[in-house]
Amino acid sequence: MIITILLFIVGLALLIKGADYFVEGGGGLAARYGVPSAVIGFTIIAFGTSLPEFVVSINAIITDNPDVALGNVLGSNIANIALVLALCAMISPTVIARAEGEKSKVYTETMLMLAATAVFAVLCLNNVISLVDGIILLVTFGIILYVIYKKIGKEPGTRIEIHGNLDWGYTVGGLVAVIIGSQLVLDSAVSIATAFGIPAFVIGMSMVAVGTSLPELATSLVAILKGDAGISAGNLLGSNIFNLLLVLGTGALIRPLAIPNISDIAILVLFSLAVIPLIKGSPKVTRVWGLVLLVAYIAYMASLYVMI
Repeated sequence: MIITILLFIVGLALLIKGADYFVEGGGGLAARYGVPSAVIGFTIIAFGTSLPEFVVSINAIITDNPDVALGNVLGSNIANIALVLALCAMISPTVIARAEGEKSKVYTETMLMLAATAVFAVLCLNNVISLVDGIILLVTFGIILYVIYKKIGKEPGTRIEIHGNLDWGYTVGGLVAVIIGSQLVLDSAVSIATAFGIPAFVIGMSMVAVGTSLPELATSLVAILKGDAGISAGNLLGSNIFNLLLVLGTGALIRPLAIPNISDIAILVLFSLAVIPLIKGSPKVTRVWGLVLLVAYIAYMASLYVMI
């Protein structure tokens, strides 16, 4: 079991660093061939932070472990809100909170994330995400991408560093690392679940989800230290859109995804709606609400294991 846990940790490390190198290389290649930096930001960089969830979940679906895939996506989205975004709100509330007479800096991203969550929740009412549902999710993803593109098309993008021919190595090497890491995480997670009699869905919601959310957590904390936490908050909400629409939409094309318990979808919706007080309140309210969310997240994670 010690070896299994070590393999899980090694797999997470490969996922995180692989995604980081993929973003570095992919962004550099795109800039090298003249792609605008703003477009790179909402495609390669935004997708890069969701790459661990994407590869782990698709790998789980292909290997007939759909509960791990679904748990990973739902758990990652909840963790992005109630763990990562909550910490951002507590440390630097002004990048999320509403200034007097103005909208929050992440108002648009929040509304789009809530729209994506609403579409997903409605499709879950039949207790399965079917092939047709997968197509609907992907079409919705395309529409939201277009809306985001129209919004950022008016804004200057961040500077993208080009590393010459190293970008090819970063991109390919990063992707290989993510694929190998995802297999290690998946195999070890299933082994741990089997050994301790823990449902695969719970392992996906907790261990795997928190692990694949580490890139968002690390990126957010670094952004706060650099004073760019507003960008990070937007990427967190964007990551949730990618997870629900792109990851599960693609997964449903491979095989239908059964919803074990509709109450888990309801909890995802509640945590998603809990973002509203963060963007509507003053900095003081946002900081307090961030703490409330963090406590609620810890309590929910604990309840998953208590109810086994």
